[in-house]
Amino acid sequence: MGRFAPLLPELILSIGGTILMLVAAFTGRRGSGLTSWLSVALLIAATFALMGAPSHAGPVFDGLIAADLFASFGKAIMFPAAAIAIIAAHGWFEHDHEHSSEYAVLIVFSAVGMSVMVSATSLVSLYVGLELQSLAAYVLASYRRSDERSAEAGLKYFVLGALASGILLYGISLLYGFTGTMNFTGLASAFGRGAPSLGLLFGLVFLLAGLAFKASVVPFHMWTPDVYEGAPTPVTAFFASAPKVAAVLLATRVCIEALGPATEAWRQIVIFAALASIFLGAVGAFGQTNIKRLLAYSSINNVGFALIGLAAAGPQGASSVLFYMAVYIVMTLGAFLCVLWMRRPDGEPVETIASLSGLSQTRPAFAAAIAIFMFSLAGIPPLFGFWPKLLVFNAAVASGYVALAVAGIVGTVVGAYYYLKIVKVMYMDDPVEPFERAREPIQGFLILLAAVIVSPLGYLLIGPLGALTDRAAGALF
Repeated sequence: MGRFAPLLPELILSIGGTILMLVAAFTGRRGSGLTSWLSVALLIAATFALMGAPSHAGPVFDGLIAADLFASFGKAIMFPAAAIAIIAAHGWFEHDHEHSSEYAVLIVFSAVGMSVMVSATSLVSLYVGLELQSLAAYVLASYRRSDERSAEAGLKYFVLGALASGILLYGISLLYGFTGTMNFTGLASAFGRGAPSLGLLFGLVFLLAGLAFKASVVPFHMWTPDVYEGAPTPVTAFFASAPKVAAVLLATRVCIEALGPATEAWRQIVIFAALASIFLGAVGAFGQTNIKRLLAYSSINNVGFALIGLAAAGPQGASSVLFYMAVYIVMTLGAFLCVLWMRRPDGEPVETIASLSGLSQTRPAFAAAIAIFMFSLAGIPPLFGFWPKLLVFNAAVASGYVALAVAGIVGTVVGAYYYLKIVKVMYMDDPVEPFERAREPIQGFLILLAAVIVSPLGYLLIGPLGALTDRAAGALF
């Protein structure tokens, strides 16, 4: 069993997910509640199993995956986010009897794929993890079969995802062809033998392009607003949180472990992608009337800031990326849990920003929660969302990229407009028809918890979280 100890969380999810799939097959719609809560229990068990699994074993299974603190940190924030996406769906799908048992099982298998992604130390395991996560995601996007928008979202995501997979595979085949190895350490030594050849550079570009699609980085972001708007809201909440963190952490490991000696080659690509994502994410959100589309552009914008930390490279840069994604996942889930509560008195979900008009007068606590998440996503002090932005800018300055940090700060100011627009609509416009009062105490507690974490009280976490991200980033060097 010792050999499998580093894989304890993945084993719990894989075996548990397979059993739950059989339960789902026999119970049908009747078992949706049971499978949901059992799936949440599995994800929580996998999170606690991280403490039991060795996080210092290094590369295992002939270097296919690594059991290190970097991977464990990623799993520790992704598994609870996946569990929240299952809980969030419980009250949302009930109204139209669409909630089947498969929903939770798909998220469990997606979580297995994400945990392989953050642990991958070979191009083979990288691809397997990415595809396992993606296949579950395609089905989740088109989960509401009766809804045209959901079917369209699933189809768009599938077609563009297949294209991205092809680009990624082409990059992998080029890297393998020119180096003769799939292992990250082997690739690093091949890149370390002097100036990389043209073939290696092409492989590097195609590999990063495939990963950029998964993280919805500009210019591979085109699917994000349409899929986020069309997919069921709990699914969108999931897409914007855990898989995004997995993709960013995977890109960080690839750049630092596999392509470390070629830092100058990939840094230019990452700097371009970071600035393009920040400014397109900020400008694209102007004029949006659907809050899910607006949050899609917000997620593109936020990944751009995380990439500034990656462009800085080095332990400080990697640590700032981890810190950024940990806070980002809380802000995003909090914002989407609020969107899930936007319902008309007849229970129908509403997604327009106009429906928030005068919310501060009809539902003051609800309006305050949304305002906290918007201010935090905008990075406005004294809210906690300001700190991770400061960390990535500090990392860029420490690496000598002052202009990049300044451009990032300008992007923050540009992006703040559309977050503040939502706050203005809630606090300054005349009230419209009030929302239905949600009767979901667990979701209410999660919104409160997320709001407390991103409030100024979150600064109490800087010490412990900073120490943890420093140690986790150190595992890559």
